[in-house]
Amino acid sequence: MHSWNDADLPVAERVDRLLAELTVEEKIGQLGSFWPRDSNREDGESKAADPVAVHAGPDSDTSPSGEVAPMQAVFDAGRRGFDRTAEHGLGQLTRVFGTAPISPADGAARLSELQRRVVKQSRFGIPAIAHEECLTGFTSYGATVYPAAIAWGATFDPELIKEMAAAIGSDLASVGVHQGLAPLLDVVRDYRWGRVEETIGEDPYLAGTLGTAYVQGLQGAGVIATLKHFAGYSAPRAGRNHAPVPMGRREFGEMMLPSFEMAVRLGRVRSVMNSYSDVDGVPVAADHELLTVTLRDRWGFDGTVVSDYWSVPFLHTMHRVAGDPTEAGALALAAGMDVELPETSAYHRLGQALKDGLISQQQLDLAVRRVLTHKIELGLLDADWTPDPTLSDVDLDSPRNRDIARRVAERSVILLANDGVLPYRPSDGAKIAVIGPCGGDIRTFFGCYSFPNHVLSRAGSSEIGLPGDDLVTALSAEFDRAGVTWAGGVPIQDENRSGIAGAVELARSADLVVLTVGDRAGMFGHGTSGEGCDSVDLSLPGLQRELAEAVLAVGTPVVLTVISGRPYALGGLAERSAAVIQAFMPGIEGGAALAGVLSGRINPAGRLPIGIPDHPGGQPGTYLAPPLGWFSDGVSNLDPRPLYPFGHGLGYTDFALNDLELDRTEIAPDGTVEVSATVINTGDRHGSEVVQLYAADPVARVTRPLKQLIGFARVDLEPGQRRKVTFTVHADRFSYLGPDYRRIVDPGTIELSIGRSSEDRPLTGEIEIIGAVREVGDRRILDTPVKITEG
Repeated sequence: MHSWNDADLPVAERVDRLLAELTVEEKIGQLGSFWPRDSNREDGESKAADPVAVHAGPDSDTSPSGEVAPMQAVFDAGRRGFDRTAEHGLGQLTRVFGTAPISPADGAARLSELQRRVVKQSRFGIPAIAHEECLTGFTSYGATVYPAAIAWGATFDPELIKEMAAAIGSDLASVGVHQGLAPLLDVVRDYRWGRVEETIGEDPYLAGTLGTAYVQGLQGAGVIATLKHFAGYSAPRAGRNHAPVPMGRREFGEMMLPSFEMAVRLGRVRSVMNSYSDVDGVPVAADHELLTVTLRDRWGFDGTVVSDYWSVPFLHTMHRVAGDPTEAGALALAAGMDVELPETSAYHRLGQALKDGLISQQQLDLAVRRVLTHKIELGLLDADWTPDPTLSDVDLDSPRNRDIARRVAERSVILLANDGVLPYRPSDGAKIAVIGPCGGDIRTFFGCYSFPNHVLSRAGSSEIGLPGDDLVTALSAEFDRAGVTWAGGVPIQDENRSGIAGAVELARSADLVVLTVGDRAGMFGHGTSGEGCDSVDLSLPGLQRELAEAVLAVGTPVVLTVISGRPYALGGLAERSAAVIQAFMPGIEGGAALAGVLSGRINPAGRLPIGIPDHPGGQPGTYLAPPLGWFSDGVSNLDPRPLYPFGHGLGYTDFALNDLELDRTEIAPDGTVEVSATVINTGDRHGSEVVQLYAADPVARVTRPLKQLIGFARVDLEPGQRRKVTFTVHADRFSYLGPDYRRIVDPGTIELSIGRSSEDRPLTGEIEIIGAVREVGDRRILDTPVKITEG
């Protein structure tokens, strides 16, 4: 046994001893990765049978390439095999489970076999870190598909998201996976961007709070969480994936960075993944200011930075800031990129870069030190480590998982409008017509990083790999004394009108229409939402609006039900609907959750993490607008205000917000104020309200948002019950980047308001910040603690 295998020694000492023994080639090996893709299996690698036969169904999203990562086929030609990649050791194994259908037992066996090969080729027997995607649950065949991240935002429930992440983490750990590529903390600035579904919403504090909860849950289960995509990725020009980010330093610092800072400083996340973007001309993968100065020097991050797939060679092939792959690898390493994923396309040339003086020995050692620290912390270098996971009939779709998925789905469904038609209580024999393409397609409930949409549909399979009900099936079970029928009317994306007439006839004969419109997630244009599935505007995809107009013209009461990954313009449709429901890709339990909301078995409790636009142009925008970014009468004929605002959501009971209290009206620039209000359930059934605290700075040295969420609390109440909600707000929460980009707390008036949404804030008050301008350092207070007590 070597000294670095002694678990009783301090981690840093073990790292030092091992690092001192490694050659340059062995150090470089620790920064690389290998992706054992089925189409390129090496001789001697396990060829375990796939548990499903891949075949195309009528609705499959078949791609000629079957790619599940950007430009995957481009890198197949020059791909280095396992033996060459791991010749001197290996840093990471990429997606052993998440690339093709494989059972948990076969996946674990395959991973174990690969680890044995890694250990055998390493002079000191150093295993690899195995990573997988886990944004909608473990991206593996047969694993529970949880709601997409935009649905997490709709819950406004960090404890529930932490519980979900802990379950995902325990599943990953049970089969030998060490690192999960989630959560995504990009804050939406353009609703047209295809990856809106992967975000938690348009507000930095909401994204930061729920993202931090996810990190704590996953890492509490012993799996490294990885923040994506640091930073700026969600604000591309024209909403196009990988497009440049034309954003100034101030907006970048105020909107793009805080959610990441929260997860780093409050969540103690252990890994960060870079953004593909270039921000003001500098590709993030080569940005020392972001990856080292901001992330490490200012925020104290001490984990690993891993590259988004092929973003290192992209410095040469796409950004064109490097003349060849050697220079690309050197730029990334010098900026602070520790590990190249998904395979070693550029970092295997770091030896040459070292000889050419493009990188230093110190830079190389620093990156290797971080990787070895992770491996020792994970127990991979303990004397008793084994590549064989402890398998005891692993169930990746367990009753525990389903219960959590159900609760997240139920908490996320948002009732936007209701004229009293809901909850629907049909008479015996009533006719419910489900119309629209999303009603009979369960995959519309899944995000693009779910295994069914990310892998199976890309390979041409119509399977989803686990049991689940589409909305038609769920409604038939929910309303078992009514007749439920379905007509798709139109496809989600293609322009085929042939089914509209039949759908209209079905609507005419029904007592209620559930009109289901929205998205089906895919990849790189093979879907209406997801990575590389960007939108020219915010119109419903394909002919779905035409279908909706035709159905609404019949006159039968319509519940407009949007199942989507991004918000769509609903003006002109919502006003003529009896009720409007928004479900952001609610996962495998989404059918039952939606059916329960329609019947009243579930009291809807979701709130919008992003605004719903009125019209397809004039947006995208967010509620976090400065004065000239909001409606200005007489200045423009375009009104950017949403049809339904951030934070909005209704239920089947009523709540009152009363008695705003401030424990003081003046605070120092480093002081705190307690802000409280009483929430009362004035209705006749149990319900849940989200109490939202906003702040505004009416006179500042630079333009500021007209209002900004700084705290929230979800409160569950029985009829007649009341609770007092108290927020403790530090002056740091009012800080901003001044004219010289220093973060300051400015003397003056701060307006505080409490309400139900960004545009419904009935309780208002003011505090005065007294004293000199205070410069806020890098350890500012990032959160707003909340306490709920008897009212």
